Parts: sequence; C-alpha cells; structure tokens
Amino acid sequence: MKYFLYIRKSTDEDDRQVLSLEAQETELKEFALRENLLIAATFRESQTAKEPGRPIFNDMLKRMERGEAEGILAWHPDRLARNSIDGGRIIFLVDTEKIRSLKSPTFWFEPTPQGKFMLNIAFGQSKYFVDNLSVNTKRGLRQKLRRGELPGYAPLGYLNDLLKHTIYKDPERFRLVRKLFELYATGNYSLKDLRKLITSAGLLSRKGNMLSVSNIQNILSTSFYYGVFKYNGELYDGKHEPMIAKKLFEACQKVMADRSRPKKPSQKEYPFRNLLKCGECGCAITSETQKGHNYYRCTKKKDKQCSQKYIREEVLARQISDEIQKVSLPPAWAEWMLAELNKEEAEAAQAGAVFAQNLKNKIKELEGKLDLLLDAHLASTISREEYTAKKEKLIIEKAELSEKLKDFERNGNHWLEPARQFILAAQQAKIIALQENPVTGRDFLKRIGSNHVLRSQAICFEPKKSWKILADVPAEGRSPEAVNSYHTIWLPGQDSNLRPTPYTYP
Repeated sequence: MKYFLYIRKSTDEDDRQVLSLEAQETELKEFALRENLLIAATFRESQTAKEPGRPIFNDMLKRMERGEAEGILAWHPDRLARNSIDGGRIIFLVDTEKIRSLKSPTFWFEPTPQGKFMLNIAFGQSKYFVDNLSVNTKRGLRQKLRRGELPGYAPLGYLNDLLKHTIYKDPERFRLVRKLFELYATGNYSLKDLRKLITSAGLLSRKGNMLSVSNIQNILSTSFYYGVFKYNGELYDGKHEPMIAKKLFEACQKVMADRSRPKKPSQKEYPFRNLLKCGECGCAITSETQKGHNYYRCTKKKDKQCSQKYIREEVLARQISDEIQKVSLPPAWAEWMLAELNKEEAEAAQAGAVFAQNLKNKIKELEGKLDLLLDAHLASTISREEYTAKKEKLIIEKAELSEKLKDFERNGNHWLEPARQFILAAQQAKIIALQENPVTGRDFLKRIGSNHVLRSQAICFEPKKSWKILADVPAEGRSPEAVNSYHTIWLPGQDSNLRPTPYTYP
C-alpha cells in the first residue's frame, strides 16, 4: 500500500514555526521506516486549515481519488483538517474506500464504523480548538483596544515591544518620520520631492528599502501619529506617545487635498502671482513679461468687459512697501511693550493654572461620558451605529482638549510668545519695506492681511486686527516724541480666554 506524506504548519511566515515542517517530516519518515510504509509522495504546506481551499491539500486529495495512493501519513488529524468541509471530504473518501488507511504516530485509526466515528471526533475537536482560539483572540483584541493599544504591527517610527506587548518610539526613525509631517505641512514639497529628501536623510523601511510614494502618502494620512487610531471602522484613543500635534496632521491633510490637482510650475518666477484678485470682476490676477518688464493684469475669464488695466511689477512693489511701512512700530513703543509683556508673564502664571485645571476637568468629564456611553451600548439601550458615532465625536473632542493641555503645559501662557513675535515683527516692518525684496515683502503682506485685491492699479486688502490698529496710527504719531499716544494696540494670542487686555500707551 502506498502512502502520501502530508505535513503542514499554520503560517507562511518564514520567521515563525521554522522547525515545524522539518520536525514533522523527520518524525514521520522515521515512523514510516519502523512500520514499513511506502511513501509515494510528500506534500508540504504552510497555510492555516481553518478555512477550506488549501491548494496543496486539494491536489493531494485529487491524486488520491485517481488511485495514486491508498493511505495518508500525517502527524495528527488536525494537520489534515480544522474545518468541517475538509474533514468531511476525508471521511467521504474513507467511506468510498479511496482512502483505506490513515496513519499517525499520535492517533490510531481503522476503516471501521468505530474508527470513522473516532476520526469524526478528532476533526470536531480540531475545529473546536480553532473556533475557541478565535473567540479568545477577539476577546484579547477588544481588551487591547479598550486599553488604547493598537493590535498588530506598529506604524513606521514606532516599534513593538514583544515582551510587554506595547508600542514605543523607534529611536532611529521617530524623528525622521516627524520631519516628514513638518516638511509636507509647509506645502513646498511634493510627495516625490519629500521621498528623495527624506531618503537622503536616512529614513528607510524596516527592511532597509526606500519608501515608495504611496508609503509616504499612507504615513501622512495615518491618525495614529497624533494619538488616535481606527480599528474595524471604530475610533480609539491610543495610549502611545503621539509623534505630532493634531494641528500639524490637519495641516498635512489640507496640503494633500489642495494638491489633488497639481498645477504645472510656471516657466518664469513672478513674486506677486497668486497673491491678488481683480477688484472689479473677482478673477485671478495673472502676470506676463513684455519688453523686459513684468506686468500684472486681470485674466478676464468671468467678464471680458472688465476695465482694469495693467500694472508694472515695480509700481506694485512700491505700493506693497508703503503698506508695510504703515504697520511699522517705533522703537520706543516696542521697548515699552516688551517690558510690559515681561511683567504680565509672571502675573499670568496663576491664571494659567486655573485654565489648565479647567481643561483637566473637561477631559475627566468626557471620560465619564465615554463610560456611560459604553454602559448604554452594553445594555442595548443604543444601537452599535449610534454608539460608534457618538464615541468617535467624544474621542476627537478629548484628543483636542488633551493636545491643548499638553501644548499649554509645554509652552506656558500661549498669548505671550505670539504677542512678543508680533511686536518684533512690527518693529522690523520698516526694514523689510526698504529691503526691495519682492518675495519678503509679499510674505509679510500675507502675514498682516487677507483678501488682497487689485483695483484701479492700486492694491487693497483687509488688515488683521492688531495690524489694522497700527496702520491707523497717523505718521506724526509714530515719532518718539509722540509715545503718549491715545492709540490702543490689541496684542494677538492663540486663545481668547488668555488674551491680555488691550495695551494703552501712557
């Protein structure tokens, strides 16, 4: 009688169960030698038997039906089948005498009613083991998710601790992956440019390969990096250390959305292109070169009858310079304001502590709401869809508050640094205006206002609040002798609850 020798391991990963196939084959060949069994062919397979459809196993049974062998030699019945379909096929072949013998060092079988009954029980036990393992695995996954742990492999920039079953920072890649977000958020790099730049900086995959463009796009779209993650369509609050702030992540998504229709770069650099719109018809202002001079004009795409005329780049640059000079801050003012900021920095510390405590109370309140929401779902008071939607909203709100708290604890009073930067920028405004650098002037103009339009060959825009107050100060009021001004300057801050009262100069 001829036998087919069948050996199987449950995974096709080379680094797992590496000795399983070799060990089975050695033991079974020794068993065949002792029992004087003739092996017609050996079948090796690295695939789970939980589901039907194993190609090598199916090929073995087809050859068995053709009569190439009358018996199967395997380590245990669970190597042959862990599902009812494959187990039923083997029992059917035994019933039809296509299989006359099943041999195993760990299981005894004879083609009798009692033998087939015991074989059926062995296959049933194998299926029960797989089903029970699946239930236990899913329960373990749910517990990991409740603890805020991502099941599976950590994203690039993090590593899995196989002993503690946690995720921690990759000391080699964490900083480089964070740099990916920072560079892309500037809007100055395409995904291809970013790939070249970050590869030259040393960021490679775990296998040492260059990241593909799709890899980089996937990294930039993964919420895990700012502290939350989705699993099976449900959002979870991760307990790992976030790599970036949520604001930076959202900035990257905006850049990615804006780049969904990439524009062709112009052949010539025009510093004021894409800055202005026509004040008459609302079309974009385009640029062209005629007789060695750069001109800006309305595209007239919406209204061919638009009456706006050309303006030369030099004239436009002078106008921008004049607008910037209007918001320059006299040195005497700047010195006084910086001194006042230093005084308020100490006074605001106490108010900041109250603000931080309020954030902590709100976070604790959201955690309580999440617990109540889970209880309602477990009690079948609300549907799973309603639970998932409300949970996602609460987790996002909690993530934003947590990030706000971390940012405040890291930077202290938020308004102080923006206010200080505002004063220093206003102090430098006159220097920037006189530099005759159109790119620097353009960037500063964007900083102080919005909705820039060109009408009647003159630039107009809406100054931001603090800059508008500075611009309204008359020229005679900017002299050192006029420090006793009646004008009030509202210093910008990132949080309305922490903005200082307007400064009125004595």
